[in-house]
Amino acid sequence: MPTLTTDKPAAGPASASGSLLRDGRYRNAQPRRAGGLRDTLRIMLRFFTDKSPHAVPAQPIRPLPLSPADLASAPDNSLWRLGHSTVLFKLDGAFLLTDPVFGQRASPFSFIGPKRFHAPPIALDDLPQLDVVIISHDHYDHLDRASVLALQHKTRRFVTPLGVGQRLQDWGIPAEKIQQLDWWQGVDAGPLHITATPAQHFSGRGLRDGNHTLWASWVIRSSQSRVFFSGDSGYFDGFREIGRRHGPFDLTLLENGAYNEDWADVHMHPEQTLQAHLDLRGAVLIPIHNGTFDLALHGWTEPLERISTLAAQHDVCLRTPRFGERLDILHPAQTQAWWQSQTTLIHTPSKCPQLAKLHFRLLPKQS
Repeated sequence: MPTLTTDKPAAGPASASGSLLRDGRYRNAQPRRAGGLRDTLRIMLRFFTDKSPHAVPAQPIRPLPLSPADLASAPDNSLWRLGHSTVLFKLDGAFLLTDPVFGQRASPFSFIGPKRFHAPPIALDDLPQLDVVIISHDHYDHLDRASVLALQHKTRRFVTPLGVGQRLQDWGIPAEKIQQLDWWQGVDAGPLHITATPAQHFSGRGLRDGNHTLWASWVIRSSQSRVFFSGDSGYFDGFREIGRRHGPFDLTLLENGAYNEDWADVHMHPEQTLQAHLDLRGAVLIPIHNGTFDLALHGWTEPLERISTLAAQHDVCLRTPRFGERLDILHPAQTQAWWQSQTTLIHTPSKCPQLAKLHFRLLPKQS
């Protein structure tokens, strides 16, 4: 097994010294607001009454096609956004992929649940050999069983938070291909060093497994660059601590989408995304967790519009590449507001909400 590194102090709060496990469930360093059945029903009702009329594009988004030849000829320090939170990196000659979700729905079911707005820019079979696949947590929009199984034979190592690796083993991924990390633990993966860092979120794929596995954000370090990948997170003090220990970052990939005041503890609003980028001491910000699935009440372009306005107001270097567009991590070219050319589909309130996307209704209470 590879040697793990750690920068955990001997004592301190969970966000500083590692994850907190109590009664078999992981906890956030900053406890979330506990909601009851009334809150759950109220939120579910809002998916009938408060849905944006611009929740879904009228036509599928067209990504830039990406070929194996494109990847082979690309220089180091390249990245491609493939969807939602799925990002492909080429660093020191190694390929790394985050949260691979290539399926049609972010759901346990093939016939219901959030359906993707666009095809992946590249087929799973056309991906190169992957040195590392990082999985931030086990929600369906970040961990897709079919995608993981399709990638197992071309992936050298899966790096996950504690407990998520056991899910992969249950699906048939060999244990020797899996590295599970606690917060602040790191591991060398080929020429790269990967560190799991705290996030403010939750986990679970069913009614009875809430918070049985850990969630994490990630520091990806190569010989030339340092990147932060948030996975999913609400805003919390941990971003400043991560920035202090591991920053500054050449680039941050931060969640910016599927937010609402009813679940702000676990999904950042755009203003908080910008603040997290500043806390992390990031140079360039790429907003992720948007443009692929309808997971909230807001319009599908709203996250990108709001973060673009905020970045301009606060002189933050923002890049919003199209799906499939190559971006140089160290010298990122200007990108276009590609979403402004897409029209939107008017939401029909008479349709039932897609219950599979209401994963927050399953949140276990914090005690």
